[in-house]
Amino acid sequence: MSVSTDGHTVKRYDQQLGDLRSLVLEMGGLVEDQIQRAVQALQDEDLGTAREVIARDHVVNGFDVRADEEVVNLLALRQPVGSDLRLILSMAKTVTDLERIGDEAQKIARMVTHIFDGSSAPNQKLLRDVAGMAKLAANMLHGALDALARMDVDRAIEIACGDEELDTEFQSALRRLVTFMMEDPRTIGHAIDVLFMIKALERIGDHAKNIAEYVVYLVKGKDVRHVSIESLSAAGKG
Repeated sequence: MSVSTDGHTVKRYDQQLGDLRSLVLEMGGLVEDQIQRAVQALQDEDLGTAREVIARDHVVNGFDVRADEEVVNLLALRQPVGSDLRLILSMAKTVTDLERIGDEAQKIARMVTHIFDGSSAPNQKLLRDVAGMAKLAANMLHGALDALARMDVDRAIEIACGDEELDTEFQSALRRLVTFMMEDPRTIGHAIDVLFMIKALERIGDHAKNIAEYVVYLVKGKDVRHVSIESLSAAGKG
């Protein structure tokens, strides 16, 4: 569906725009599920689920290819301008971020297999920060996708501003991991695997923030990347 309220005389064009947006949101749902399953595999020490997440990454990549094809077709055949062009560009950028989030979910699943496929179980203290960070990252992604579905600028700005909380949690978790490794060098192997997981969750938050910023651009026509929180908040009021 076009962002413009005027509508299009060519109904097929409207349908193509709507199909692209639906495809992106469907991809977002799949990526959300990948994150949830990867984290659940960690909590349940479930190697089978972890391996399923790894194997299913090709499905995420398939959405990436399909969306790219749709974007190219729309740009080449429709030569969009104005709000329609912003919609197509925003969807293209969102797909790129979703594909990278899928990669991060796969990375978490791979670390799960490293941790629990060995001869010794990890010290549970090493894992203490993963669940909390995973909840923050998953909530950011869900909120960004919800803002995209609803074209909700206020929600998008709220999500974009929330990235600082996840960054703070990452820094705290990193300091604790370093402390564990210094106090007990036997934890280094597992600690490095956990480090990769919390870094993946921090990156998921970054990508979710990007998606939220695309919503602001889509609705307001303002590029709010690389701006301060104060400027971002002001963009929603303008």
